[in-house]
Amino acid sequence: MTDLRDHIGPRLVLASHNPGKLREIADLVRPLGIEVISAAALALPEPDETAPDFAGNAAIKALAAARASGLPALADDSGFCVRALGGAPGVLSARWAGPDKDFSVAMARVHRELGDASDRSAWFVCVLCLAWPDGTDEFFEGRVDGHVVWPPRGTRGFGYDPIFVPEGGTQTFAEMEPQQKRAVSHRARAFRAMLSTPPPPRAEPSAG
Repeated sequence: MTDLRDHIGPRLVLASHNPGKLREIADLVRPLGIEVISAAALALPEPDETAPDFAGNAAIKALAAARASGLPALADDSGFCVRALGGAPGVLSARWAGPDKDFSVAMARVHRELGDASDRSAWFVCVLCLAWPDGTDEFFEGRVDGHVVWPPRGTRGFGYDPIFVPEGGTQTFAEMEPQQKRAVSHRARAFRAMLSTPPPPRAEPSAG
């Protein structure tokens, strides 16, 4: 996509109430000259994420925000997946943090359930859904592989970042400077996929 602003327009709703995600996505979108508005700033409710996969949950959030705001909306659904746990927590990544969204609880659960497993491989997945009020949507995926470490390290980032070291690295996501993480993160990779994918033709509004 050579010019995302031409495809989307001058304003975009970020369909998330997660401050960490909002900050990362806003940083990625801002250089494109698109005004970013959060779903929280518009007082849009958080829809229930009932889909069994990342793409389905991203679509639920993006389409709800687009229809409620009358603007294009971008939603992210992402998760932390651990091979020895069968890909868990996966789409349940946020729920493992409990109602208080305490990711220290979630990380401790990963550590506890891994036990003495020798396979520490893990990955982050991000699926972006770009949606319009008419129900049109597009999907873009990014993934970064690495491994679980314990105890948690670093105070930057959010979610499971303190226990994940990307492949080829030595620092956890939470130890990296924000620009370092953006260069390799699953979210940045999904965003690059969005930038590099030619937009599909969109139907012209009916004249009558």
